[in-house]
This record gives sequence, structure tokens and C-alpha cells, in this order.
Amino acid sequence: MKIVDLQTIPVRIPYKHAEVSSLIDRSGIVDIVVKITTDNGLVGWGEAQRAASASTIEDAIIAMKPLVLGRDPWDKEAIARDVYGPALWRLQIMTANFAWSAIDMALWDICGKHVGQPLYRMFGGAQREEVDYFYYMSRGTDDEIAAQAKEGLDLGYSVFFLKTGVDENVEERMLDTLRQSIGPDKKIRIDSNEVWPLPDAVRYLQAWHAHYDIDFAEAPVTVDPIENMVDLKRRVSVPLAMNEGLWSEEQVMKVIHSRCADYLTFSPAWVGSLRRFYLLMHAAHIEGQLVCKHCHGEFGISAAAGQHMMLSAPNATEGNQQLAFNMADDILTEPLPIAKGPKWGRIEGPGLGVEVDEEKLSHYHEEYVRFGEFPTYQI
Repeated sequence: MKIVDLQTIPVRIPYKHAEVSSLIDRSGIVDIVVKITTDNGLVGWGEAQRAASASTIEDAIIAMKPLVLGRDPWDKEAIARDVYGPALWRLQIMTANFAWSAIDMALWDICGKHVGQPLYRMFGGAQREEVDYFYYMSRGTDDEIAAQAKEGLDLGYSVFFLKTGVDENVEERMLDTLRQSIGPDKKIRIDSNEVWPLPDAVRYLQAWHAHYDIDFAEAPVTVDPIENMVDLKRRVSVPLAMNEGLWSEEQVMKVIHSRCADYLTFSPAWVGSLRRFYLLMHAAHIEGQLVCKHCHGEFGISAAAGQHMMLSAPNATEGNQQLAFNMADDILTEPLPIAKGPKWGRIEGPGLGVEVDEEKLSHYHEEYVRFGEFPTYQI
């Protein structure tokens, strides 16, 4: 079995509600879909999430293409060795990881289809029957926060996630309304995207944890240098989560050994491949840390890959991150379970176990051609 074609398809799909944080203000997602075909007719699908520029990620995938064509999909680690080594992509590690993760995902999809098995079985089998995902709160008035909380409770969510660090007075009001609306037993998580100086982080986290029982605070201070998070962990009682600063295998291992976080919030896109993500989850498990799958902005292809990983993870937490609930549409033939609620069970189809709707794929690619990328911020 040899790879005979690799296509890149940029896709643009809007949100139902804008995503606003201290870092971004965007109204939809552009990701790069990768379609790999083999000489025996198998097709594998992958998805590259973007950071600052989707076109940059697509260019990287295209540059990697000559190293992929003509190879056996089962030799994905040897192909990755050549991509990161002789092709020098190790020198642009974050771009390389975003790009290679899509190729790697498509190769795993092909391999799963080749043997007729879902991916989670190829990573040791399921360690749980279902994975739990969070309710992503939008910023709003008291009435809007209360309405979102009611919707989340009615749908069965137990973890509610709120971006902070934009306006702490407004966010304190939102936290108050949210806690009153969901009661004492549901979990509240916050993410400040590294915006706070250390003294501010200590002040806000201690006060908010005391009043609103914060389940974890993600990225409250910059992780560069890592001593910021190490120091913060000594000074606050709220559990801490890391996302920024997990952008390579080496960085993840440094964070794991530092014990500066209780939760690692990252994904295969962050570290470049499903295998790396799986192994790093096990390394965190040895150190007593939990993993919450991160969502940087994804469609159903990437979400399915993440679901397989969390089914097989030894240390998956509840409230994993997802954006399916906020997507106006997707490129799959069937909607994801998490487009309507917090739970997603085993995927029994081979490979990724999801089917791409190529008419939708073409339509949302044309949207990208017409309108380009969604800005990540508003000026």
C-alpha cells in the first residue's frame, strides 16, 4: 500500500456566537482539511488547526508533501523523522506540529480502515465508555449568563467554561450569576490566556476560588519563564491548568516534571501527532496529572481524532473542550454527538469512524476562497 495523492482544502465555517477572550475575538474557524489517497483506494482524512494564519499551515503541509508521496501509511514515524529531520521542520516546530498533525491524522485514518478497526483500539483500547465535554459560556449580561446556564443544565452539562482576563469586574459578575444559576455541585473553569501579572493572578484566583469554587484556572500567567506558574502554584489554592507552553514534546515534558499544573490542556495538534499526544498523556499520568483535551478551533475530523485519544487516555478529566456546540455547521455526513450535549461514546467505525460530506467540504472551501480567513481579533 502506497500513498499516491495528498490534497489540502482550506475550509471556512462560522460560529453561532463570537468567541471572545483576552487573546482573540473571532466569529468562526478556518482549518486545513487534508485528504490522502492510497493506491488501493483507501482515503484518509486529517485536519490542521490554525494559529495566526491558515495559509501558512497549508504552505507547510504542501512543503511536506514530497516526503509523503510514495510511502507506506504504516511508516508514519519514519516519514515524520524525515519531515522533522532532513527537511528541517524541527526548526519551525509549532508550524510543523500544526501541519504534520493533519497528515499524521489522515495516515492513522487510513491504517484504521486498512485493518477495519477504530483508532482507540489501536491505542490500547477504551478506558471509558464515554467522554464528557464542557459547556463553553459566551460573555453576556446577567440574564444572558443565566439563560446559557439553564440551557447547559437542561442538556446535561456538568462543567461550565468561562474566558476571563478581559474585564475582571464584568467577569466577577458573570461568575456570580453562573454559580447562582448552576448551583454548588457543577464545575466552573476559567481561562485567562496568560494575561495577568503574577500579583493580579494571586488576588483574583484566591478571591474567586473562595467565592465561586473554581474547578481549575487555565493559563492565568505567562508560562515563559515556567517559574511564573511554579510560583503561582505555591501561592494559590485553586487547581491550575496549562495550555500555552505545551507546544512541543520538550515543553510538555518540562511542564510535567515541574509539577506547576494539575491539568494539562493540550491536543495532538500541539505536539504534532496522535502517538506523541498519547505517550505524553501517559507521562503526565505517571506524575499524577490529568489531561483535558484542548480545542483551538476544530471541525468534526479533528474532534473525532481527539475523541479516540480521550477514550484511550488513562487520565482523561471530565469537561474536555469542544466547539461543536457553537459551530453553525460541519463537514461531516452526520452531526457529532457533542453538537447537542456533553457526552460522546465509543466510535465503532474503522479509522476515525466519521464520514466527510464532500459537497459540504466543497461549499465551505468556496466560502474560504470568497471571504478568506476569519480575523483572530477585532481592531
